[in-house]
Amino acid sequence: MGDGIDTSKSTSPKGENAGGEKLPRTKRGLATRAKILDAARVEFGQVGFGETSIVAITQRAKVALGTFYTYFDSKEEVFRALVADMSQRVADAVAPAIADVEDGIDRERAALEAFLRFARTQAEVYRIIDEAEFVDPEGFEQHYRGTAARIGARLDESEEMTPATSDLDSEVRAWAVMGMNVFLGLRFSVWGDEDPAKVAAAANRLMAEGLRRD
Repeated sequence: MGDGIDTSKSTSPKGENAGGEKLPRTKRGLATRAKILDAARVEFGQVGFGETSIVAITQRAKVALGTFYTYFDSKEEVFRALVADMSQRVADAVAPAIADVEDGIDRERAALEAFLRFARTQAEVYRIIDEAEFVDPEGFEQHYRGTAARIGARLDESEEMTPATSDLDSEVRAWAVMGMNVFLGLRFSVWGDEDPAKVAAAANRLMAEGLRRD
């Protein structure tokens, strides 16, 4: 959450990624896998990992139980794939919003607004990523480290911001912005319905002006 992460994976000659997940080779297979992931997103998001069953996922996806096992070997495996998929969805939602924004601080405003809009329609991402800390700790860490790296790269290349004085300073800035984005999304997209543009503008003023009174 917070911005996004590139979750592309290399595949083996057998069509499996490093984790053993069976990746489809055809458009039809990709579409079926996407249906399963969409169904899993809703089930995990609504009732949590422990209460979700493979049968419930296949019923929601309207696919046979055997079809599930064509792509995934277990509930844990589809959950891991879903964490990566949700991370990529965040990245895909943010990227177009910042593509043509050159000003560094305004770019963060645009990124946050896009994330807030995404979180409003994909609120399940919060429960899924939170549960990943225990179900898929590697994916959980990768999500946040990748997100912070993306934010840090944007901040470091911005000509409008004070340059970071050290690698530690750069990383602290990135994690601070990411933490702000995550909790703003929780408060104003999952728990509230305030205008994302206004929320992002308020956060943008904080970034530009800080907390100190003149």
